[in-house]
Amino acid sequence: MWAGLGETPARELFRDAAFPASDSSLFFNLSTPLARFREDITWRRPQEICTTPQLFPDNPWEGQVKQGLLGDCWFLCACAALQKCRHLLDQVFPPGQPSWSDQAYHGLFTCRIWQFGRWEEVTIDDRLPCLAGRLCFSRCQRENVFWLPLLEKAYAKVHGSYEHLWAGQVADALVDLTGGLAERWNLKDLAETRGQQDKAHSWEHRTCRQLLRLKDRCLISCSVLNPRAGARLLGEFHAFIISDLWELQSQAGQGILLLRIQNPWGRCCWQGLWREGGEGWKQVEPAEQSELLSQLQEGEFWVEEEEFLREFDEVTIGYPVTQAGHLQSLYTEKVLCHERALPGAWVVGQSAGGCRNNSCFPCNPKFWLRLSEPSEVYMAVLQRPRRRAVGQARALVGHSPAPVNLLGKDYQAVGLHIWKVEKRRVSLPRVLSAPPVAGTTCHAYDREVHLHCELSPGYYLAVPSTFLKDVPGQFLLRVFSTGKVSLSSAVRPAAKGASPGTALPAGEWETVQLQGRWRAGQTAGGSRNFTSYPCNPCLPFSVPEGASPRCVRISLRQHCRLSDSQLYPIGFHVFQVPAGDESQGTRPLLLQEPLLSCVPHRHAQEVSRLCFLSAGTYKIVPSTYLPDTEGAFTVTIATRIDRRSIHSQEMLGQVLQEVSFVAVMKT
Repeated sequence: MWAGLGETPARELFRDAAFPASDSSLFFNLSTPLARFREDITWRRPQEICTTPQLFPDNPWEGQVKQGLLGDCWFLCACAALQKCRHLLDQVFPPGQPSWSDQAYHGLFTCRIWQFGRWEEVTIDDRLPCLAGRLCFSRCQRENVFWLPLLEKAYAKVHGSYEHLWAGQVADALVDLTGGLAERWNLKDLAETRGQQDKAHSWEHRTCRQLLRLKDRCLISCSVLNPRAGARLLGEFHAFIISDLWELQSQAGQGILLLRIQNPWGRCCWQGLWREGGEGWKQVEPAEQSELLSQLQEGEFWVEEEEFLREFDEVTIGYPVTQAGHLQSLYTEKVLCHERALPGAWVVGQSAGGCRNNSCFPCNPKFWLRLSEPSEVYMAVLQRPRRRAVGQARALVGHSPAPVNLLGKDYQAVGLHIWKVEKRRVSLPRVLSAPPVAGTTCHAYDREVHLHCELSPGYYLAVPSTFLKDVPGQFLLRVFSTGKVSLSSAVRPAAKGASPGTALPAGEWETVQLQGRWRAGQTAGGSRNFTSYPCNPCLPFSVPEGASPRCVRISLRQHCRLSDSQLYPIGFHVFQVPAGDESQGTRPLLLQEPLLSCVPHRHAQEVSRLCFLSAGTYKIVPSTYLPDTEGAFTVTIATRIDRRSIHSQEMLGQVLQEVSFVAVMKT
C-alpha cells in the first residue's frame, strides 16, 4: 500500500503477476556473476529509492545511460538512440503516463517493443531490483530519473528474465527499439581498405569519415571483442557509444579525425594518446584542445581514427528513422518510404533446402518482388531465435566474459539471393542455376542479414536460405525501397484437377465443415506468438465414443485463388476440453498448451493434419500467422467410422453400407 501526501487516500499499487518481484524474473539458470547477489537483491519502487522520482529529466545529460551489475551494455547502447530522436523515445515510451506525484499513478507503466514485425505493448509494475537501497542494474546519470531502468525491466520481461539480457548484439536491440534496421561494420575491413582509391567513388564504400554525416541522424556504437595490449582497460565483449566525431587540422596541416567514446560503465578507461594530458593534444592548437576536452562528460574520452581502427573491432549503426516512421539510406540519405514484410519458414522435408551448394536449394521459400521504378532497395531476413545449446556461442557483447553460450539465442547461418525474371511464370531450375543479380556475400550467424542493391523495374525472385539443409526455422522477410514495391509468396500451382487435401484414406468417413472468417480488430488474432491469439475463431467439435481412439483428418482451407497474392500463411491448433469443464471460457483454454498443432504456418491454400483422437470435446483454433489479416476459411473435420461389417441373413450375407453425412455449420 502507498499513500500520497496530505489527504491523498491509500491506494493499491499494481503488481505484475506475469513478471513478479522474485528470482524467476531475475535469473534464467544462475550461470552469470549475478548469482552471487541472489540473497541480497531487493525490489523497491522509485519513491522508495529517492524522494523526487522523475520519468525524464529537464537536462538531457541527466538521463544518459549508465550500466550496473547486469552485462547488458549492448541494450543500453541501443537505448541511447532514443535520446537522439524524441519521436523514437515517444514510440517506445508512449507519452501521457502518470508520474509518481500524480493522482492517476498506480505503479503501472507501459512500453512498446518491436518483435518480429509488430509493436508489442509490454506492461510492467515499477518495482526495480536494488542492492543496499540503490538500483543494481541500469540507471541514469541522475539517479532520480527512471525511464531507463523501467525500459530495461520491460525488455527483460520480453526476454524472460534479467539474466537473459547478459550479452547480446547492439544491432538486435536497435531493431527492437526502432523497428528499423542496423548494420555492423568490421573495423578490420575498414582498416584494410583505407586509402584504396579504387573504391573511393563507390557509394557503399565504408569509412570512418562517413560516420561524420551520420552522427547527428542515428546511433553509432562500437565494440571491443578481444582486448589488445594498448587497451586492456576497455574490457572484452564490451560495447560503447560513439557520442560525437570531430574533424580538425593539426598544426602541421594534416587532417585528424577524433571520435568521442562514451563508456556505459560511467568511468574513463582509456590510456591512449588523446586521453586528458596525452601526447596527442600537442598536435593541435591549445584553444581546440580546451574546447574538445571541455565537452567530455563522465565516462567519455577522445580517440583518434588510427587508434580507433586498431583497438576496436566493430561498429554498429542504426538506420535513421524519420518523423513519419520511414527509414533513410545510410549511403544516399534517400527516404525508403515503401515497406513490405512477409513471414516464412524452413520446414524439414518441405522447404529447408539449404544453400546453393545443395541440389534441393529450389525447395526453399520463394518470394516475388515487383518494382515499378528504379529503386534503392534493402532486403532483410529476420530469424526467430531458438535457445542455443552449449558450445555455439557467437561474438556477443556484455559486461564480462560470462558463459554467453548459455544465454544467447540459437541463430542459423542465413543468406538471401535474388534473381531477375521476365515474368512470374518461370522455369525454376533454369532461373536458379543462373547467377543471382544480388546476394549476401555469405551465410551469417546473425539474427538478421541484409541485402542492399539498386534494382531496375520488373519482377524478381527472392530466396532466403539456411546454409545447411533440413534446418528448421521461422523468419520475416522485410523489404524497404525508395520506389513502389510489392511482395508476395511464390506458391507452386497445384496439378490440374487436384484439390489439395481432399483425398481420404479408404473407409467410411463422417465429415463436418465449419466456416468462418478472420476480421481485423475482432477475430484476426494471429499465431500463438501474439497476445491477441485468443481473439481467433474457436470452433467446437466432438469425437464419439468408440473401442479405441478415432482416426481424424482436420483440414484448414483459405478462400482465395492459388494465384492470388493474398495467400496468407495459415495453421491451426487443437485444444481438448477437460471433461466436466465444457462451460469454461475460451480464453483460459487457449492459454494452455494445445493437444496437437498444424504449424509452422504455411503459405498454402490448404493445410491438414491426420491424427488419432479419443472420445471427447475439442476446440480447433484456425489462425493466420500475423494478426489483423482478414480472410474467410473452411475447416473440414473427417472422422473415420470404425464399425464391423454387418451381414444380413435376408440378403444372403451382402454387406450393408451406411452412408456418411456432411453437415455444414455456419459460424
